[in-house]
Amino acid sequence: MEKKQRSGFILFCIMPTLVIFSIFVVYPVSMVFYKSLFQSSGFGGNEIFVGFENFIYLFSDKTFLISLKNTGFLMLVVPVISLTLALIFASVLSFGQLREKAVYRTIFFFPSILSFVVIGILWSFIYHPNMGIVNDLLTFMGLEEFTMTWLGERSTVLWAIALVLVWQSTGYYMVMYLAGMDGVPKELYEAASIDGANSFVQFTKITIPMLWEIIRVTIIFSINGVLNISFVIVTVMTAGGPNNASEVALTYMYEQAFNNANFGYAMAIAVVVFSFSIILALISNRLTERDIQ
Repeated sequence: MEKKQRSGFILFCIMPTLVIFSIFVVYPVSMVFYKSLFQSSGFGGNEIFVGFENFIYLFSDKTFLISLKNTGFLMLVVPVISLTLALIFASVLSFGQLREKAVYRTIFFFPSILSFVVIGILWSFIYHPNMGIVNDLLTFMGLEEFTMTWLGERSTVLWAIALVLVWQSTGYYMVMYLAGMDGVPKELYEAASIDGANSFVQFTKITIPMLWEIIRVTIIFSINGVLNISFVIVTVMTAGGPNNASEVALTYMYEQAFNNANFGYAMAIAVVVFSFSIILALISNRLTERDIQ
């Protein structure tokens, strides 16, 4: 009887959360999968059931394939660079003899609290071919031959956007690593120093293993974060140009839905992107999994 009462009480406590989650997450996601099977304008017009035709057409759509490739590039490159830098910066701030640690922590974390739209506008000016800091700095250093239209060249635009995403996210993950490093027992480092281990050995043999679970979490956060943030950054900075060179899957989905009134096709894109992100997260989780003895 007590077990039933306890189960009922737990169910009563979590029921409001389950209801809200179902309304605002489960139902919309289910409707995306359902609507992807129809041809629809999304504005109250007739819906025509087409089955998997939207998905079949997707993989013959050159623009979508370009956007998917660009999305995959950002989801692979940005986490590697940003998490590596975050780990290095966190290590320096945690173990380095710096009197201005609090100031550096604030400076590094500041980009993480800015609006994505503000970040996009700010970096658009930084990359501006005539007024931008990048080209002005290259000119000042006597490297005029390297100045270019950074957001207007197919060879540089995606790397330019990747740099913005790295700049925005590194400080956020650095703070997470700092919190983890503060919880590592100092006795471990003292014992390692007595045994003759240098700083690099301590970092690889103590710090990283002790932070491993946090690192795994940040990898998944970073992959999904890039997917969401890149939509805003690309929309503000390049709108997918030049010639779809910076188009990402979510900007193409938005274009199909609201510019072309092709909601069924847009929902099919959403399903593929959702599946793509889940697969990447599962792969990263599997690759970083380790046995705890």
